[in-house]
Amino acid sequence: MPATQRRGRRIMMTSDELDVFLTEQRTCRVATVSTDGRPHASTLWFAWDGTSLWLYSITRSRRWADLRRDPRVAVVVDSGEEYGELRGAELSGSVEFVGEAPRTGEPNSSLEQVERLFAQKNFGLDEMPHDGRHAWVRLTPESIASWDFRKLATP
Repeated sequence: MPATQRRGRRIMMTSDELDVFLTEQRTCRVATVSTDGRPHASTLWFAWDGTSLWLYSITRSRRWADLRRDPRVAVVVDSGEEYGELRGAELSGSVEFVGEAPRTGEPNSSLEQVERLFAQKNFGLDEMPHDGRHAWVRLTPESIASWDFRKLATP
């Protein structure tokens, strides 16, 4: 169970609001730790299955190499332009690698649902196109902090 957010309870999303938000959003920012100890941030599309955030990463990327060496990660999903519209979530924990790397489309029951979700959300397709360059990483968050500044306008 993710740790409870201690501050900002007034603007914290409920679990239902967070689920809807993560299901609707498309882009996240992924922060990893590089070999020299410096953070590395990059942007990815993702899928949310109600429990875990699924990242489809290029296997020849700095992000992939960082996660192979150190699976700790922080991911931010956010939206809004004006201050009163800002909302988002930071999910953190350690990732797991799922399926073959790179992914070629071999049958894998662990990936059926997420690939369908990802393909529909990002490509408008019912089946996942595989390019032999990407593979799956799953983050089941240990900690989640969320915010929805639109709640500040509500008395």
